[in-house]
Amino acid sequence: MKLIFLGSPGAGKGTIAAKGVEICKVPHISTGALFRSAITAMSPLGCQVKALIEAGRLVDDETAIFLVKERLAQEDTQSGYILDGFPRTIFQAEALAQFSAVDKVVNFDIPDAVVLERLSGRRVCRKCGANFHIIFNKPKQEQHCDVCGGELFIRKDDQEEAIRERLEVYREQTIPLIEYYRKQGLLVDIDAQGSVDSVVASFKQALGMQ
Repeated sequence: MKLIFLGSPGAGKGTIAAKGVEICKVPHISTGALFRSAITAMSPLGCQVKALIEAGRLVDDETAIFLVKERLAQEDTQSGYILDGFPRTIFQAEALAQFSAVDKVVNFDIPDAVVLERLSGRRVCRKCGANFHIIFNKPKQEQHCDVCGGELFIRKDDQEEAIRERLEVYREQTIPLIEYYRKQGLLVDIDAQGSVDSVVASFKQALGMQ
């Protein structure tokens, strides 16, 4: 099963992708992980990616396409994959179609208000990096880590203004992509508001596994 996951920040794509690996027996391929791997390898392309990221710029279409094409040529993807973070544009989607035929595009739909609640409530320990949430995973002692006692803080990306900006960028990029795949009959919408178990159940149903 060759799948693409679409969904805004906070939609839970990574969590469901981890479950999808177990369900579908295919690898989860995140473009973020591909970029980090290329940077670690210090290849010429990795150095190019590093320079773009450090300059605060998006990795260009051609570079992203090359990295994904190279990854999908590996043996473990022959029975399928879950692509997360690619494609981000119609150009990337058209390029992907030239070297891999996708079976389904899963769009994890979630209201902005729920995303704001999920992301703005996250807290991270300055000392050990442990994650907490003021609603879903409260620390035993307010503003202090259960693991090491370190101070908890809100990441810049999890502040409300930053979240709203990320959602706006996501919409600008992805709405055309959603319509592109909907017209091809490949898109399935899943309500991502519920518990992990309910979203996984909807995911399996969408793939005809229930």
